Amino acid sequence: MHNVDIELVEMTLDVMKYAINRITNTSPELGQPKKEEELRKLVGETVTAKGIGGEKAFHLFKDVLVKATVPIDHPRHLAFVPAAPTRAAIMFDLVTSASSIHGAYWMEGAGGIFCENEAMKWLVSLTGLPSEAFGVFTSGGTAANLSAMVTAREYWRRNPDNLNEKALMITSAGAHSSIKAMAKVIDADVLLVETEDLMSAEDLKRKIAQLEGHQRKRLFAIVATGGTTNAGIIDDLDGIAQVCEQEKLWFHVDAAYGGGALAADSVRHLFKGIERADSITIDPHKWLFSPYDCGAVIYKNPELAKAAHAQEGSYLEIFKDEGAQGFNPADYQIQLTRRVRGLPLWFSLAMNGTDRYKWAVEMGIKLANLAGKLIEENTDLELIREPSLSCVLFRRKGWSPDDYINWTYKNHNDGLALVTPTKWIVNNKAETVARFCFINPDTTKEDITVILDTMK
Repeated sequence: MHNVDIELVEMTLDVMKYAINRITNTSPELGQPKKEEELRKLVGETVTAKGIGGEKAFHLFKDVLVKATVPIDHPRHLAFVPAAPTRAAIMFDLVTSASSIHGAYWMEGAGGIFCENEAMKWLVSLTGLPSEAFGVFTSGGTAANLSAMVTAREYWRRNPDNLNEKALMITSAGAHSSIKAMAKVIDADVLLVETEDLMSAEDLKRKIAQLEGHQRKRLFAIVATGGTTNAGIIDDLDGIAQVCEQEKLWFHVDAAYGGGALAADSVRHLFKGIERADSITIDPHKWLFSPYDCGAVIYKNPELAKAAHAQEGSYLEIFKDEGAQGFNPADYQIQLTRRVRGLPLWFSLAMNGTDRYKWAVEMGIKLANLAGKLIEENTDLELIREPSLSCVLFRRKGWSPDDYINWTYKNHNDGLALVTPTKWIVNNKAETVARFCFINPDTTKEDITVILDTMK
């Protein structure tokens, strides 16, 4: 199966033809998920003792299985946090895989890691962190948040009094679900500031003031959000930074979704205070147009991350030798084995330039504001709150939760769009509402109008 033969050559041509067709298709088919038993009936057994052959396997994928997926870059995919990787980034993702670079240590992956670090320098520059700040690419926001919190907790435990204590952190009710999940992994407790809107410095002070003595001793970190997934809300980063400095707490900013907006001059001021963070999460695979999976964690003091994450092992000793010296990404996050997932971002940045990135991010913000105006002009619709970053929350007057769900499935089944509802607290009650999240600069006013028209 490692032979280079005519079958491999033909399969390579088929794969490249598929990739070219997919990359150049600006409006791919909005696929429909199917139940496992339906897919099994359509494709049969695919993993067998003798194999089914590349031609058949590829035919099953492109003609059946991929049609049971929803392309995240469809211009009318406005659910969750979609993505729209550049054509350059997608092409170089093929190159990244074909190059078989192990991206954990400089000794093996120097050239690829160099490219990643060039892209990372740009990301760090967006945050305004000090010159010694740096980061590493991860699989996504969850891994980045986890890496940052492991670093924070280990730094906290340098104090011998904290060695046997269970750590405690504070975040907001609007924070991403990965914060709670990550806290379980490190066996830390989480307290929530109960607000769906931005978490302010005053909110945080009140929460800290409510802690009894032992709780305060266990408190080690505050996690603020730089663009909530649900509504694009940015916490009071500057005020929270000041509280963290006064209380000697680790200040982490989860900007997995919203961090891309740091490239947009129109909203950069909303992130004031992020430059005071101890660590920051940004996902290039969300709003910086990189393919999955590409997250990033950035540290004000990378040496603290290295102290927490660098692994020991006799077979790893060579990587510490003078002849192997260089930046080792494995030392700064939870993963040892890793692909050079920052390479597609680097190539796209190098090919297109950062000005085009600024333009593309600004387009998401403009589309959200445009949708807000169209909603305000529609007597059947009502904005829940002003658009924030690229998120828009709105309601269809008179609709029940079931109406929103039925609307979602009808649009999806018709191949028109994927737009899903969410919940928002209105008058102290969780209300089902509609939500747009704009990432793809190929989305048009006509796309928005067509979707809104389905709510009549």
